[in-house]
Amino acid sequence: MANPISRIAPLPAVTAGLLATVVGVTSSAAIVFSAARAAGADDAVLASWMLALGVGMGLTCIGLSLRFRAPVVTAWSTPGAALLATGLDGMSLREATGAFLISAALITLSGVTGWFARIMDRVPLPLAAALLGGVLVQFGIGAFGSMEGDFALVFAMFATYLLGRWILPRYAVLAALTAGVAAAALEGQLRAVEFAWAAPVFTMPAFSWQAAIGVGVPLFIVTMASQNLPGVAVLRNDGYRVPVSPLIGWTGATNLVLAPFGAFGLNLAAITAAICTGPQAHPDPRRRYLAGVWAGVFYLVVGALGATVGSLLAALPAALILGIAGIGLLGTIGSSLTSALSDDRWREAAVVTFLATASGLKLLGIGSAFWGLLAGLLTALATGAFKKAGAFKAGAEQQRAPAPEDERAPEDRTAQRP
Repeated sequence: MANPISRIAPLPAVTAGLLATVVGVTSSAAIVFSAARAAGADDAVLASWMLALGVGMGLTCIGLSLRFRAPVVTAWSTPGAALLATGLDGMSLREATGAFLISAALITLSGVTGWFARIMDRVPLPLAAALLGGVLVQFGIGAFGSMEGDFALVFAMFATYLLGRWILPRYAVLAALTAGVAAAALEGQLRAVEFAWAAPVFTMPAFSWQAAIGVGVPLFIVTMASQNLPGVAVLRNDGYRVPVSPLIGWTGATNLVLAPFGAFGLNLAAITAAICTGPQAHPDPRRRYLAGVWAGVFYLVVGALGATVGSLLAALPAALILGIAGIGLLGTIGSSLTSALSDDRWREAAVVTFLATASGLKLLGIGSAFWGLLAGLLTALATGAFKKAGAFKAGAEQQRAPAPEDERAPEDRTAQRP
């Protein structure tokens, strides 16, 4: 008779869930911290953000993994947090909360109505990737710019990251953070960390067209294009044919409920999901859903200790936060630029999108993410990119045989175990 503990908590699945949580939090918590500060959050509100995000990720990981018997791992929107850190300047916390609700409502509608594929078809992937790259490049530049003020600390992190990429690529960012904390401790830059439980703080939303267009809509686009799309691809790559619309709908609905408490963006995970969908999570693909469940359990713990996490981030020097944020996003920046520039039909429009977004341009109270995407779309129209892409797609459709039944849209299929 099998050990009941090993059935519900097999060591590989628990380890994979813990690793996904640790990597997810340590690689991007600094960016969430920056976004909260940009919104004017104090320590109590920051703790509430961590609580709402932790609870949201925990419940969706557990619920969706059990429902579909697949390792469905969710995460906060790291690119979304990066967008907020640069796009909330001059906005109040109430306006920011209103933008969170708008983005969550759009994501929920996309899932409930099955609009996901159709909506994403309206935004060319190269332009969405360029938009993401333009938002994130500031963090990459900030990592190296911070060396001027604290060379020893940031260089130690970067050198450790490079060594980690060579020896243990999966743990490179975590190793860099460890090196940064050690260097800060040696320099006497660490402050005391206060252990405390998080408490929810409700923020009454306020809606403005500037926040909606400058933050809410770009947050929706970035989350869908750079998080949910690759998140689905990870599941598909490892053979999990779960229906897409319920996944998007439930993450959006959870986000909608928790947004007034600081859940700015919940979505399918990609990088951390891959930790739970592969053979390292469990030799039996049918049992890997437990890795998603355990990731959810650990995210609930992170949420409950949100005040401690916030205190820890506040205790770290600014150079360390800038450094780990930039290092943690190097891979995402690289993949964004690759996707943006790989198709020569969209290349010029993608470059314009990237430059306009990275410029930090702000007009009429609207941030550069919107203007970058608008500039890119206008450039695509002027250069005939849409026409070229349409002709290419039409030619491909003529040569393609009718799709077999198992290639129908994910929304039309029932969940299947791998």
